Amino acid sequence: MTTIQGLSPAESAALTRRVTLLSVAVAATLVTLKAGAWLASGSTAVLASAADSGLDLVASLVTFFAVRYAVAPPDAEHRFGHGKAEAFASLMQAGLVFASAALVAREAIGDLMNPHPLKAEGWAVAVMLVSTVLTLVLINAQTRVLRQTSSVAVSGDRAHYASDLASNLIALLGIGASAWLGLNGLDAAAAIVIAALLLWGAVGVFREASAQLMDRELPDEARARIVALMTEDSRLTDVHQLRTRASGPFVHIQMHVDLDPQLTLEAAHEVIVAAEKRLLAVFPQADVIIHADPRGRAEPHGGAFAESAAE
Repeated sequence: MTTIQGLSPAESAALTRRVTLLSVAVAATLVTLKAGAWLASGSTAVLASAADSGLDLVASLVTFFAVRYAVAPPDAEHRFGHGKAEAFASLMQAGLVFASAALVAREAIGDLMNPHPLKAEGWAVAVMLVSTVLTLVLINAQTRVLRQTSSVAVSGDRAHYASDLASNLIALLGIGASAWLGLNGLDAAAAIVIAALLLWGAVGVFREASAQLMDRELPDEARARIVALMTEDSRLTDVHQLRTRASGPFVHIQMHVDLDPQLTLEAAHEVIVAAEKRLLAVFPQADVIIHADPRGRAEPHGGAFAESAAE
């Protein structure tokens, strides 16, 4: 996911809190509607979609609390903050989606082998249409938030609802084919397609969360932007040993820079402080560490993370 720039931590936290509350409300509504539609119609595709929404509700509740914990300030035991709580929440989401896919596939295979006619098809179709509209509204809200924040938990939650949107549409096709064409097996086949989509979405969520937990570097364009901001001052001529990582809504940046060795300590300090302010203007949620080296006189250092290993 691309690193988002420009919002203060407080603004980002407020956006993520609002969208996660909306997510919980939508999930609860969808579970209620789809459970009623499944009981009325007996549709396996609706059951698959209801199971998906049920786990979405659990995942949304996890995200709801995770994003609030992630923005808590650093404390004595967590000097780098609590941002990775979002990545752990995303891993839980991925596990729930895998479980949902397995349950849906098992039910669908059973119905595919023994197809049965549906009941109350009109009610089922109406519920799935309402579910599709609500899901679209939520995905749109989550997309707007992700354009302004770097919340991996919200990204994982959106992946759930994207698969939920696909499952709604596929369920509609399966119900329609079964009800009006008499092709009862297509309802179960639609549920199998939904299970496959759930698996695909879970893999994406797992990969994104794992990247944060393994401290993967920020995207190349973000790193290039950091270097460009640092070298706007001609007295700062080189950036090396640049290391970056995301932690929930926060970004950690550390680097070595070359300065004119003739600068006084006070002048060098002013250059570094000005460079840090340029970074924070673009990456307001960043934790920045800058080490100054005298140009042409720097000594190798860094232990296991020395420049030869990091570059």
